[in-house]
Amino acid sequence: MSDISIRITGCAGRISLQRPQALNAMTDDMCLAIEDAMDAWRTDPAVALVMIDAEGERAFCSGGDIAKLYDTGTKGDYSYGQTFWADEYRLNHKIFNYPKPVVSFMQGFTMGGGVGIGCHGSHRVVGDSSQIAMPECGIGLIPDVGGSLMLALAPGRLGEYLGTTAARMNASDAIFAGFADLYIPEAQWPHLVAQLEATGDTDLLVQAGTAPAPGPLQAAMPDIDRHFHGEALGDILTTLKAEDSDFACDTLKRMNQNSPLSMACTIEVLHRLRGPSLTMEKALDLEYRFTSRSMEHGDFLEGIRAAIIDKDRSPKWQFPDAKVPAAAVSKMLMPLGKMALKLGETGMKIGFIGLGNMGAPMAANLAKAGHTVTGFDVAGTTAEGVTNAASAAEAASAQDIVITMLPNGAILRTVAAEVIPAMRAGATLIDCSTVDVESARAVASDAEAAGLLSVDAPVSGGIGGASAGTLTFMAGGSDAGFAAARPLFDIMGQKAVHCGDAGAGQAAKICNNMILGATMIATCEAFALADKLGLDRQKMFDVVSTSSGYSWTMNAYCPAPGVGPASPADNGYVPGFAAELMLKDLGLSQQAAEAVDADTPMGARAFELYRQFVEDEDGKGMDFSAMLPRFSKRGRG
Repeated sequence: MSDISIRITGCAGRISLQRPQALNAMTDDMCLAIEDAMDAWRTDPAVALVMIDAEGERAFCSGGDIAKLYDTGTKGDYSYGQTFWADEYRLNHKIFNYPKPVVSFMQGFTMGGGVGIGCHGSHRVVGDSSQIAMPECGIGLIPDVGGSLMLALAPGRLGEYLGTTAARMNASDAIFAGFADLYIPEAQWPHLVAQLEATGDTDLLVQAGTAPAPGPLQAAMPDIDRHFHGEALGDILTTLKAEDSDFACDTLKRMNQNSPLSMACTIEVLHRLRGPSLTMEKALDLEYRFTSRSMEHGDFLEGIRAAIIDKDRSPKWQFPDAKVPAAAVSKMLMPLGKMALKLGETGMKIGFIGLGNMGAPMAANLAKAGHTVTGFDVAGTTAEGVTNAASAAEAASAQDIVITMLPNGAILRTVAAEVIPAMRAGATLIDCSTVDVESARAVASDAEAAGLLSVDAPVSGGIGGASAGTLTFMAGGSDAGFAAARPLFDIMGQKAVHCGDAGAGQAAKICNNMILGATMIATCEAFALADKLGLDRQKMFDVVSTSSGYSWTMNAYCPAPGVGPASPADNGYVPGFAAELMLKDLGLSQQAAEAVDADTPMGARAFELYRQFVEDEDGKGMDFSAMLPRFSKRGRG
């Protein structure tokens, strides 16, 4: 018997998985055969829809056939796995975007690679035996095959829960989570298949669907949302360990079986995806960044050894204490450059002006993603993979996109006056500098007059975020300008928000950093007060990080050395975000507040404190969180 049956029956293109003895696990040959058939049926007028089903009662598809992946990986051959995952993801992408209805009937287990085959079509049918899950963290991978897209779209924080615990969904919970569409008793499936073959009418499925009783995950949503809202794996584990409940104990037991590196990367991927920049392409790209490195740098081979080869169920994971450094997560999710996943897209021609501490790694990430990048910086600095130009105008000439990353509004206006005349009509100017709103709007007006699209898109995330490709972009400009820029935001960052018309991005950045500056001061003051009250800093962190004092400056960027995730405080306050840059941003906030007559007393006080710290004390060249030792040394007077 062949592993797969592909044929046309009546109006339907039929794909049936025929490996019931292996729970219909997908091989690379099966994947390629499905892709060839769907390519052929795409424009075939005889095929009204595609149906995917499987033989046997136990499983629709339990995942990918990983035996060969392990065999080749343990011999140091990572290329087979990289090819397999690329082929699989390309098929997932085609199913997701297929122009005709794709119907899947998913009985029994649908896991891992089975989700990629069965859960991206237009009509996803489940029954009483259906059990859907993303168990990849248990073998040292992350939820992939486009599964991260659905996890990011799932209600509340259900995606983080499903991705890190491998919890199974019954029919009702699968529909609730967005992995299925219709519950139909399995006894009706053969008759429906015959009707679909005869008519090609998917309305028959909708008419047959009924509402199943709510599943157990729906009842657990308050617990899931309460524990899985944290920024990182450590935040989630902290809240679970602090609660003595059946839910917390069961969840910790599940998570303790899985790779900490995989769970940490899963959470990071979902946070990067969730929001207006979410696309299947971005999900697959992030997944492939991880899986292509999973054999050499991840826990995949050890996970397979423990689960499938030796079956000792005792994997020796990296970071067994579950304290996964941010650098390890960034390493697994860095852009792949020329090895990036190819889904048919072509590279752009980009000019990048301003190759400083932020601009250089941003430009390098664009080059690594396969774009042709020409750069210029007045200081003569360069970036990996970027061709140097002799002037800003030369860097901008004949490019599809021109990106600027400059120190202030005056310099931006000067550079814009040079590059806008050199740009071709219809190109897009993206300014990622943090400048005053009026300069941003003036440059946007000049660009529009020259027939260009423009976006002001200041960033948040610091030098580390620029290097790791985890920046947040706050964009202002037209819908067309944002659409042109968004694919590049997806490479350089984890999130991009279209805030409004020209200048809105700068306004959002100014407001964000006014909050950040004031919050960091409050956090540093609290630690200094705790010291003088005799409260241990770790105990202070344990309380505040899980209660109403929770904030980004506490949980993700703690200013106290040796407390919380690694931060500049642990490196002598070498800047991730320099105090003088915070002073600049707070100055912009007060300039804007004055222009619109806004009362910002906290922002004004934060500006004055950072001005004093940078100009009159020893704050210049220090991270903005170095306010903590400043407050620690001072008394109330």
